[in-house]
Amino acid sequence: MNFANLLRIALRALNNNKMRGFLTMLGIIIGVASVITMLAIGQGSKRSIRAQIAEMGSNMIMIHPGADRRGGVRLDASAMQSLKLEDYKAIVNETRYVSACSPSVSSSGQVIFGANNYPTSVYGVIRDYLDIRKYTVMKGDVFSEQDIVTSAKVCLVGKTIVDNLFTNGEEPVGKIIRFNKIPFLIVGVLTPKGYNTMGMDQDDLILAPYTTIQKRVLAITHLQSIFCSALTEELTEEAQEEITGILRRNHKLKETAEDDFNIRSQQELSTMMNSTTDMMTMLLACIAGISLLVGGIGIMNIMYVSVTERTREIGLRMSIGAKGRDILAQFLIEAILISVTGGILGVILGMGAAWCVKIVVGWPVYIQLYSVILSFVVCTVTGIFFGWYPAQKASNLDPIEAIRYE
Repeated sequence: MNFANLLRIALRALNNNKMRGFLTMLGIIIGVASVITMLAIGQGSKRSIRAQIAEMGSNMIMIHPGADRRGGVRLDASAMQSLKLEDYKAIVNETRYVSACSPSVSSSGQVIFGANNYPTSVYGVIRDYLDIRKYTVMKGDVFSEQDIVTSAKVCLVGKTIVDNLFTNGEEPVGKIIRFNKIPFLIVGVLTPKGYNTMGMDQDDLILAPYTTIQKRVLAITHLQSIFCSALTEELTEEAQEEITGILRRNHKLKETAEDDFNIRSQQELSTMMNSTTDMMTMLLACIAGISLLVGGIGIMNIMYVSVTERTREIGLRMSIGAKGRDILAQFLIEAILISVTGGILGVILGMGAAWCVKIVVGWPVYIQLYSVILSFVVCTVTGIFFGWYPAQKASNLDPIEAIRYE
């Protein structure tokens, strides 16, 4: 018996039991749709996190003082003064894998304009800091090198500062605000960036020349941190090793001594977040995959019922010349048709559900081609796997006993 005849017989059998066939497909439909939707949500979240980290500077390297132990007491890292301006200059002059570098000092306090005030932080940096952190100026201009040399009282402000101080819609550029009683002239407004992956407002900040914050606000000569940017994200590790060697040499640390500084990179954060997202995506996909397993068991159950109901038909076909492999192929085709049709409907439903999640809930989703192909292949294999045993049972029936079956 050729394949076309077997296909016609299988379609006729399914057409005679439409509702039963649809209910059997339902398990496959729900399983495939669930897998596609869950993977789309997981991949969308991963891409969203990557985009937000890229906005923060995906190749950014942060250097902070390390905690020290003196007299058996471990001191807080924030109290250490191990980073100097010489360290920053050495990194700028000697590194091969660093594209930008900025010293950094900061202070928290109230910023005031007229009758409005707001608690925030001011960061003392140089122009390179904007490139490292992917900030751009929306209005005005960045403070100049001359402002850094003269410790000028000028600053850039984020949108959050503008919204809380200039409540009457005043133009902030050219206005003077006060931070801890020290006047600062606003020379520029930063382009809004919103909240990052950790829920921190990236627009709640004031940027000023680091020399101004050192001398006029904090009265210190050391640096609280140094921010660098590797040439590329892939070269971040090499840049970290290079910076470590320079700082250890500058601080005259012995080979056995621990670093008196800490180096962290956005790549570490990106790797951790991606790992967590991948784990959650796989967990969601596995949970959704259970539906496919249930759908496969449903196919096996229905095929068993079909074999039982059509025992006499099987006997008649075998008595007029149909071979065991023809009967096996007939029932396998029925199982595959159920699973493939269910798979197609499941793909359509899954893509529609992912789209609805994006539109209604507002979650980021991204449907990858591999998830659609994988779900479709799995449901086809499921149909073959769970349809094989009932089909094998049908092909092994004795024709005489099958004809006698009531």
